[in-house]
Amino acid sequence: MTELIEVFKQNSIRIKSDKGVIYVDPFHIDGSYKDASFVMITHDHYDHFSPEDIEKVAGENAILIVPEKMMGKAEKISGMFKDVIAVNPGGSYEAGGLEFETVASYNTLKPFHPKSAGWVGYILIIDGKRIYIAGDTDATKEAKAVRCDIALVPIGGTYTMDSKKAADFINEIKPSVAIPVHYGEFVGSPKDGEVFSENVNEPVKVEFKIQF
Repeated sequence: MTELIEVFKQNSIRIKSDKGVIYVDPFHIDGSYKDASFVMITHDHYDHFSPEDIEKVAGENAILIVPEKMMGKAEKISGMFKDVIAVNPGGSYEAGGLEFETVASYNTLKPFHPKSAGWVGYILIIDGKRIYIAGDTDATKEAKAVRCDIALVPIGGTYTMDSKKAADFINEIKPSVAIPVHYGEFVGSPKDGEVFSENVNEPVKVEFKIQF
């Protein structure tokens, strides 16, 4: 399953599935893929909601999925999409045959991602597996309640969990595979991946996907 997952920069993720190609927070995309069936946005910061990069990936008849409080911004690019779907934290959804859930994504002691913003992480249900894309978050009570097979978690610190806190979080939710994201570009360094891996307990497997 993890061989179908690519990570570009930050939280920019591409997943191939039987429901189509899914992009989450496309950013710094090289080339023009135009193959997305789904574009899912966690929140409206420029490195997660990048209209320029969304245009590079949006395929014909694609669906855009955004937090409800982002609908104003989403409407400005709605012409690229067959449909735009608004979501809220803590929900279960289906769109174009893709089943997914949303998880509140926010900081607990930092001001950058307030809970009141209504931003989300996503749990994608693909081939019976649950893939959690946490977005920019700390180890919140909602995140700690997630049950998943694969977890893509931010480790860069400053705006999210750092590598050690992210490892502690993974050790608590215990996915089969953990993939670190959101580091080595604007925050953190490639070495943070090593620190994360060293602090994740077996039997969780750490896989590195991010492109530097």
